[in-house]
Amino acid sequence: MSTASSLARLDARDRALYQRMALTGRPYSRTSRAAWVIVTHAGGLWASVLASLVPLVIDGAVRTAALHALAGLALSHAVVQLVKRSVERPRPSSRTSSATLIADPPCFSFPSGHATAAMSVAFMYAAAFPTYAIALMILAVAVGFSRVRLGVHYPGDVLAGQLIALLSDVLLLALW
Repeated sequence: MSTASSLARLDARDRALYQRMALTGRPYSRTSRAAWVIVTHAGGLWASVLASLVPLVIDGAVRTAALHALAGLALSHAVVQLVKRSVERPRPSSRTSSATLIADPPCFSFPSGHATAAMSVAFMYAAAFPTYAIALMILAVAVGFSRVRLGVHYPGDVLAGQLIALLSDVLLLALW
């Protein structure tokens, strides 16, 4: 079996899973859409950067965790941008008949930057404060899921972004 045929099958399965998970192309309530939009913005640029910068004014373990979160966010974002520009996977809206439920980001789909940012920041804070780990990881996973629900990413984009975040964070924690 060739690599090209394996990637084509994986892409087809990812697109099929997207069709089952996305709200696009099926009835949904305004409340449901609004809730997913709020969740998706929790992984956006402003929320991720603020979650990393604002706690820097607090001394002790919170400041250290914030520094780790900021470093993890920077490293994972750099990796995501390199991969996005290398792979150049089109967004679902350009390959399916469904429109997005939010503004379609201008860049490529693979991997998801929102999912990466949310997971990177959440994991660093979870590592520093294990009591909050489950809640933080649920929020990060929900951000990734929201990207598929709103029609701007395939599930594989989200999983790849979350994996990049986790690997970046683990590497930084091992070196720090």
